[in-house]
Amino acid sequence: MKQTGKKLFQYATYYKKTIIIALILLAFAVTAELAGPFIAKRMIDRHILGIESAWYEVTTKDAKSIPYKGALYKRADNLGANEVHGREVRILQVGIHMVFVNQPLTFEGKPKLEGSSLTITRDSESVSYPVQTLSVQELYQFYKPEFNSLLQLAVFYFILIVAASFLTYGQRYMLQAAANRIIQKMRIDVFAQIQRLPIQYFDHQPAGKIVSKITNDTEAVRDLYVQVLANFFTGVIYIVGIIAALFLLDYRLALFTIPIIPILFIWIQLYRKYASKYNHEIRERLGLINGIINETIQGMPIIRVFRQQKPMFEEFDKLNQEHMQYTNKLLNLNSISTHNLVNVIRNVAFIVLILMFSKGSFGVSTALSIGVIYAYIEYMNRMFHPIVGMLNQLANLEKALVSASRVFELLDEKGTDVVAGQMERYKGHVKFENVNFAYIEDEDVLKDISLDAQQGQTVALVGHTGSGKSSILNLLFRFYDTERGRITIDGQDIREIPKQLLRQQMGIVLQDPFLFVGTIASNVSLDDPSITREVVEKAIRDVGAEAMFSNLPLGIDEPVIEKGATLSAGQRQLISFARALAFNPAILILDEATASIDSETEAIIQSGLDVLKKGRTTFIIAHRLSTIKNADQILVLDRGKIIERGNHDSLMQQSGKYYQMYQLQQGRPVSVH
Repeated sequence: MKQTGKKLFQYATYYKKTIIIALILLAFAVTAELAGPFIAKRMIDRHILGIESAWYEVTTKDAKSIPYKGALYKRADNLGANEVHGREVRILQVGIHMVFVNQPLTFEGKPKLEGSSLTITRDSESVSYPVQTLSVQELYQFYKPEFNSLLQLAVFYFILIVAASFLTYGQRYMLQAAANRIIQKMRIDVFAQIQRLPIQYFDHQPAGKIVSKITNDTEAVRDLYVQVLANFFTGVIYIVGIIAALFLLDYRLALFTIPIIPILFIWIQLYRKYASKYNHEIRERLGLINGIINETIQGMPIIRVFRQQKPMFEEFDKLNQEHMQYTNKLLNLNSISTHNLVNVIRNVAFIVLILMFSKGSFGVSTALSIGVIYAYIEYMNRMFHPIVGMLNQLANLEKALVSASRVFELLDEKGTDVVAGQMERYKGHVKFENVNFAYIEDEDVLKDISLDAQQGQTVALVGHTGSGKSSILNLLFRFYDTERGRITIDGQDIREIPKQLLRQQMGIVLQDPFLFVGTIASNVSLDDPSITREVVEKAIRDVGAEAMFSNLPLGIDEPVIEKGATLSAGQRQLISFARALAFNPAILILDEATASIDSETEAIIQSGLDVLKKGRTTFIIAHRLSTIKNADQILVLDRGKIIERGNHDSLMQQSGKYYQMYQLQQGRPVSVH
């Protein structure tokens, strides 16, 4: 997982400028929001509870001096530096009453009001004072000088809230925009990697599993950047800011709060230990589910013909059931470890704080502590909110890390870089020199293969299934490389030629051609800008398909859906022939190109084959031996070896394997010696 995190960080560095700006905006937004409790503390302690501070009799009347019973009084914190003042008086709240004490207090303690007498008790001491109960109008006069300050603070707080909302919007927009661009790049890299991977990778990986990595896993990684990291960045900055604010508020409260952080960290580590295991299983099952869905869709005709719906459903249901079981296990883990855990820790912290406060552990009086306690509770609630957000994202974090590891596993596969540029057209002299090849070590499928195909010659490969015909062409295309023997084109070892440049001069027509969504014309040109409309039309005309496609409503602009399902096998094959001709290859491979089409279409194609093969070295894999009678060379393969070679006439004269195969296809009896 460390390597996965490192690679995710590397992707983030591509857009570090945007992310840094977003984090700066976030820091300002947090600062603006965290100023709120400080403002509330000042409003409570100074402008609301400040009325219980010391007051002094003054002689100068101004905005801060309050008339009462024929005298003027000003609160201690409103006195000027050199302002002359007289005796001290106090205003205290006792229950629901506010009383005026016309003298200073001896000490602070528990007050008790009986008529016009106030008794203050501390431990075993008590002192009584004559007091006057203030009416609402009289109390209003003492509060009146604070209204303007309270209004200013309220307006300032509102401005901070508005500013914080704009800053928060800006940071979230920039952070998520950067996340979207990161995932865009990752998807481009993954798709580009698919183009680089060797053919054998796809031989050993179910298509649905690969699709799952490109779609589901990259989407899960997107959630990492868009949701998880956004919440974690926000949460960390909030927590750091709140801890700093608590130190400014009261360092003892901050020290009381700090132990909560390591407790949560330990819990997160425990959570990740189990969540990672469940997420691995979930993603694995999801890949298998995608694989079976893909297989079912591809093989639906076979499934229905052989009545395999029930077994396929049971297999799918089993995987789906396992996926649900692990999902429920993760759900239970999340339910226990996120919101519930935070609420327990927060409530325990508040209970401990109340107990310490009630016992005077902080050494502050009730009157002076109300604003501090309010601010502390407000900060704690604000701190636990992002903590809940972070814990709620742990499931997405683990899912994203598992998905990212699967994506990077694909990206780390050894591939071949796509080489740009053009290769000068080679002549097409192909030579195999003592080539041996095995898909699995020590299990050779080709044994000591040697052949020499001169420029413009047609070479036919025949033999039973598994004799090695397709393997020869796989090596020629460099879908695989041989380690024993060598293959040359015009005298150059093909392993010295970049694969993309090698294949620029090669064309192939398969038994079951692959068509892309688009039109007939786009499937011929493959949207290659070098293949003009005129070239497409000429290629279709040369292979004899012009009349067939002209009968379609839109001609060669007729839409082609996935795999060309609306076209006949013959039409698909003609498109494939026209495609090969349009790209004008030096080497042409026909792999059972006429095996699955009707006789009438085959006659059209055969007439176009002469045009297609002209000036090119052509390799033909064929089971219909009647289609290769004019080949310059016919190679008969058996169990990976070339057992016969020559043209049709010479091979017939040998009365060997080829002769037997030909006679059987013609329906003639063959005598076995």
